[in-house]
Amino acid sequence: MKRLVVVDPDLCVGCMSCMFACARRFGVAGIAKSAILVRSVGGVERGFTVIVCRACKEPSCAVVCPTNALIRRKGGGVILDSSKCIGCARCVDACPFGAVQWDPDESKPVICVHCGYCVNYCPHGVLAMEEVGE
Repeated sequence: MKRLVVVDPDLCVGCMSCMFACARRFGVAGIAKSAILVRSVGGVERGFTVIVCRACKEPSCAVVCPTNALIRRKGGGVILDSSKCIGCARCVDACPFGAVQWDPDESKPVICVHCGYCVNYCPHGVLAMEEVGE
């Protein structure tokens, strides 16, 4: 089992290629459905930060979900059962890392599934897949 990790955030130039690649999983252009967030920490001089799901062993987002729409993933993190989600957004507030993104069109969370698709599009090696012990 693998999970997505940020290898070196200082290498991020804010190109958002990872975000575009992630959103492409849903067959849409743009970044609205990306499970990754690249954010400026104060302009080009201060750099950028990359926010991704940390694949928590005891994910707080799943704990607060009133409908059990977030199912614990083997190896850490969660998988969204969209049919159970009522759009309460408690998962967004519960994540201590700000890694649960929100899809305003669907009124549901966008959850990283640790597929690694984004890793192939990062031109600077910021992201990688890491083997997770059981």
